[in-house]
Amino acid sequence: MMGNTENDTVMTVAQLNAYIKGLIDSDRLLTNVTIKGEISNFTNHRTGHFYFTIKDPESLIRAVMFKGAASKLRFLPENGMKVIARGRVSAFVRDGQYQIYVEELQPDGIGSLYIAFEQLKRKLEAEGLFSPARKRPLPKIPTRIGIITSPTGAAVRDMINITKRRFPYATLTLYPSLVQGPDAPAQLIGGINYFGAARNVDVIIIGRGGGSIEDLWAFNDEMLARAVAACPIPVISAVGHETDFTICDFAADVRAPTPSAAAELAVPDTLELMRKVNNIVGHMELALTKRISTGRNSLATLAKSRALTSPKNFIDDKRMAVLSLSNSLEREMKLSLTAKRGRFASLTASLEALNPMSVISRGYSAVFDNSGKLIKSVRQIEKGQRFTFRTTDGSVVGEAVDIVPETET
Repeated sequence: MMGNTENDTVMTVAQLNAYIKGLIDSDRLLTNVTIKGEISNFTNHRTGHFYFTIKDPESLIRAVMFKGAASKLRFLPENGMKVIARGRVSAFVRDGQYQIYVEELQPDGIGSLYIAFEQLKRKLEAEGLFSPARKRPLPKIPTRIGIITSPTGAAVRDMINITKRRFPYATLTLYPSLVQGPDAPAQLIGGINYFGAARNVDVIIIGRGGGSIEDLWAFNDEMLARAVAACPIPVISAVGHETDFTICDFAADVRAPTPSAAAELAVPDTLELMRKVNNIVGHMELALTKRISTGRNSLATLAKSRALTSPKNFIDDKRMAVLSLSNSLEREMKLSLTAKRGRFASLTASLEALNPMSVISRGYSAVFDNSGKLIKSVRQIEKGQRFTFRTTDGSVVGEAVDIVPETET
């Protein structure tokens, strides 16, 4: 049995866990500790809190990151991701478990912005937002260009200079916007929506000059990518240098490596355009000249025809042709009439052979009942019934006094 002394203290489980929590919370090292490991059992709770485990090959610790700290992350934690976490270690009295309450979290080895970029890229690509099938072609000869960028940067000056040099007939409309910082995405989206609603330009260029990934981050905004993809006007994205890629580049209809290159893509070169026009005009002149020459040759040939040089001979030839056709038609008609007459005579003879009056004309008589039906048997007439004799020169009406059937012998 357990022995009790005056110094023995009986504690509840809650009291013990609270005591342990007090010891942990009073340790200065544990109030601000940084650890590294791999995330597992990650849960993105509907409240906005993150619950997960941080582990290494030898051990693990439970972790929680409340909504306030989680909302500041530029990336979404994933299972298997190696991270460095900073926070405080404390115990949860109810469960009797200690855990780390994470205040800051960053990838171990790869920057958080790069991970956020890759995560958003995978998400939008899976939705088909980057599909080549939905991208629109740029207009061949746009006369109205919309530019969304900073009005004070070098990029806008480059785009204006190149556009005016290549195609001075184009009208440029600048929508001034921030191109970095937390307020930049909303202004960039405002520019896209403005041009999309006004329909006052043929193509839109959105972009800025080079910078770090942090400087270009406004162009990795999800809502901006969706606005660019949904814009009814073709969009050229020109962000940073040739090696810089942003989500906006993938969502746009065309990606230009630099703002200067975007201006070159947007408008044709006037000199090249004039050369093409001159080539077309040359081909048209050649085709027209050839057509006129062919027409003249045809006219010369017709002018030499007999119908124009000797119209009487031409008419005589046509008259002879008509006479020949008339004679052929007459012959055909005679042959046809002869054949039809023979056919008619044959049918007439057949009908005459079937005509009962023909038989009567040879000395025979025919007897008909009151309805005019021919009587062929004594069974068709009764005693006292009236009947009619038909002869060659008239009819005799009589009455059956007696009926004598022919007896068989």
